[in-house]
Amino acid sequence: MDCLLVITGPTGVGKTELTLRLAERFGCPIVSADSRQIYREIPIGTAAPTAEEQERIKHYFAGTKSVKEEYSAGMYERECLEQLSVIRNQQPAGDSPFAILTGGSMLYIDAVCKGFDDIPAIKPAVREAVRKGYAEQGLGWLQAETERLDKAYWDVVDRQNPQRLMHCVEVSLSAGKPYSTFRKQAQTKRDFAIVKVALERPREELYDRINRRVDMMLAAGLEDEARAVYPLRHLNSLQTVGYRELFDYFDGKTTREEAIRLIKQNSRHYAKRQMTWFRADRTIHWLNADLNYEEQMDIISRWLRADGVYKE
Repeated sequence: MDCLLVITGPTGVGKTELTLRLAERFGCPIVSADSRQIYREIPIGTAAPTAEEQERIKHYFAGTKSVKEEYSAGMYERECLEQLSVIRNQQPAGDSPFAILTGGSMLYIDAVCKGFDDIPAIKPAVREAVRKGYAEQGLGWLQAETERLDKAYWDVVDRQNPQRLMHCVEVSLSAGKPYSTFRKQAQTKRDFAIVKVALERPREELYDRINRRVDMMLAAGLEDEARAVYPLRHLNSLQTVGYRELFDYFDGKTTREEAIRLIKQNSRHYAKRQMTWFRADRTIHWLNADLNYEEQMDIISRWLRADGVYKE
C-alpha cells in the first residue's frame, strides 16, 4: 500500500536535514506541514527551506501563499490531499514512501492524517460579544475565556494570538461545546498508509538550540524581514512568534533586547505546547534526534518495514 511518511517534532529539534536525507534515500518529494512557511514574505523567521534545499529535493507548500491571503488548516487539508494524489500518480510504483510530510504545525499534521469535522457557523451575536469583550478587556480576558471554555485547546494554543483565541471562544460559545471536540479523535481512513515519526531531544538541549536558532535568524536578517511586513502587522498570518515581539519593538512598546528575549522565551513555550500535543498521539514513533543520520534513517526504515510499507 502507498505510504506517507510524516516527520514532525517541536521547533528547532532538527527536522530539516533528516527529512532531506530521507527524501534522497527514498526518491520522493517533501510536503511542508508548516502554517507559516507557506507564506512567501517571511522565510527567515519561519525557517523556510532555502533555495539550495529546494534544489536538492522538490518541496510543496513552501512560500506558495502571500501573508495577505486568508488560509486555514481546513483549506490546507483539501489542497494537500489533492497534491498528494497528484504526487502518487507521478511517482513510479515501488515499496517506499511516495512523499514525506514534515513540519511542526500540529493542526496541519492532524488535518492530513486525521481530518476535521465540520465546524458550525458562528452566531453573529456571539461574534459581536467576543469581539467587544476583547476590545474592552484585552488579551487577558480572551485568554481566561479560552481556558474556561476549552482547557484542551488552551494547553496547546499560541496564547499570544488573539485571532486563534477568539475563534476558539466564538466556536465554543456558538456550538455549546469546546472547539477542540471538532478535531477528529479517530483517524479518518485515507487510501494510503501513514507512518508518523517525531524527533525529540532533552529539554535543556532543545531550549539551547532554540535560543541559538533565534540568534541565527537575527543575523540572517529577521529584523529587516519584520520591518518589511510591519505595515501588514494586523493580519492573522503575522500573529506569530518572532514578528509580534519585533512589531512591539517597532511600536516603541519595548526595547530591542526585550523583544529578542521574548522571541526566545515564546519559542520555547511553543515547543513545550507542541510536545504536549504530540505526546497525546499514540501512533507516533519517537526518535532520538542526537543519533547520527544513518542510524536515524535505519531505524525509520525498520519502522516502515514493520508496518509493511517498505521493502529494501
